[in-house]
Amino acid sequence: MKTILIIEDDAHISDMVSDALTAEGFRVLQVWSGTEALLLLEKETPDLILLDLMLPGYSGEELLPQIKEIPVIVISAKAGVDSKVETLLSGARDYLSKPFSLKELLARITVQLRNTASRPRRTRLSFERLSLDTASHEVFAGDVPVKLTRTEFAILKLLMGNPSQVFTKAAILDALSEETPDCMESSLKVHVSNLRKKLRAACGRDYIESVWGIGFKLSGEHESEEHAHE
Repeated sequence: MKTILIIEDDAHISDMVSDALTAEGFRVLQVWSGTEALLLLEKETPDLILLDLMLPGYSGEELLPQIKEIPVIVISAKAGVDSKVETLLSGARDYLSKPFSLKELLARITVQLRNTASRPRRTRLSFERLSLDTASHEVFAGDVPVKLTRTEFAILKLLMGNPSQVFTKAAILDALSEETPDCMESSLKVHVSNLRKKLRAACGRDYIESVWGIGFKLSGEHESEEHAHE
């Protein structure tokens, strides 16, 4: 499922677009300021961003250069040619003026996602001190290399690709079915436990949190501190 982030301070427009995208089968994230967008992008990597320019906090123009490797369609009431040219030169893939047609927006999104699919995907994932290279299959905790089995690597790649998401055991097994078909529900807990031990040995703390009754997710530094004081 493709994820689209809407950065728009007009709640009516944001909700209207969100409803249309959800009906088309997309996962939708919504924020209402540039500041919120930056905080969310530290945890999430959407497949495409819809960006308004006139935002509270960081403006769209200030935000755009900080968005790397994610296609951006600007949707703005600034309809002048100069504004469009400047925005496209700053990194936006497309520009749609308000008011706009939802049908046209969906078509432009389809085109951008199709174009993105033909480009090589980024190979390096990062989360705090952890870095993972999907091409070389290397994992580092800071400067320390971490040797993982094929299954452990696949689990960590899944978690780091969606660092704020809680994955059920069934979702992990489904995602791993192509890469590591030998991983079964009976052995998943052992693989996660071994992965957690290796990361703890390299970093000195847990990076994988068990969410009781649901599954697993990555745990950030502040989350670990909160759990330690509970």
